[in-house]
Amino acid sequence: MSSAACIFCKIIKGDIPSFKLFESDKVFAFLDIQPLSRGHALVIPKYHGAKLTDIPDNDLLEILPVAKKIALASGASDFNILQNNGRIAHQVVDHVHFHMIPKPNEQEGLGIQWPAKETEMDELKALYEEIKSKM
Repeated sequence: MSSAACIFCKIIKGDIPSFKLFESDKVFAFLDIQPLSRGHALVIPKYHGAKLTDIPDNDLLEILPVAKKIALASGASDFNILQNNGRIAHQVVDHVHFHMIPKPNEQEGLGIQWPAKETEMDELKALYEEIKSKM
């Protein structure tokens, strides 16, 4: 499944050139043209879907092994694997994609803020029960 208007679908088809690192029946990986650091790559399912929840499980099986291979090949000892879903979660292209972003030093790569909050155990237990019951 692909979308005619999607830039990543066009890259998969070869209509837009890329620096392809890996390709299989279900996965395509290439260097990011606006990298946060040297070796920043994207690993995408060939199946077109905007969010992770839109992609069949079978089309996701190779994603992390491919990201791992690229991380190893890049020589990065520290790196982030990032996947965003939706505009307020910082997704720009509406085709699921995983970033492998080397973190060679404090200045390059992905910068993250982690605004952790205190949680009451009773509230956490209620949330646990709610989510668990839907799985």
